[in-house]
Amino acid sequence: MAHSRGNKRYLGIDTSVLVAYLDYDHPHHQQVEKLRQRAVAINPTIIHEAYHSLVFKMKWDPNEAKATLRELITDKNNLFLNQTMQTTRVGLLLAVKYSLGGRDALILANLLISNIPNIVTFDQGLIKLKSVSHGNRVLKIQSP
Repeated sequence: MAHSRGNKRYLGIDTSVLVAYLDYDHPHHQQVEKLRQRAVAINPTIIHEAYHSLVFKMKWDPNEAKATLRELITDKNNLFLNQTMQTTRVGLLLAVKYSLGGRDALILANLLISNIPNIVTFDQGLIKLKSVSHGNRVLKIQSP
């Protein structure tokens, strides 16, 4: 798991933002282009959802999507968060507490327990929450 001291410099991004970030033809690409200057925090759920969106919605070649996502997760400037049993437990708590779907709850839990302070998303349901918390940890949710 990531160390809590160093995570303040990372910005959590969800799948909708990652896909727009990677696909130059995406309608929201201009809004997230500035992320190229930020170190981002991502996890397996985000990567696999992004693969699905890039290949099946944006019509990327599967090998190109795989190569791009592998490059992203191995970039030393970014933080790849592993998912653990603790992530799963906190995700279930968040799902109930905030009426979230399973994948959203898992993504938010992973960022929250890794002390990532902010996540950007295009998901209006998440943006309306403004933040989620567990114990003394708070994850702020905002639009790009």
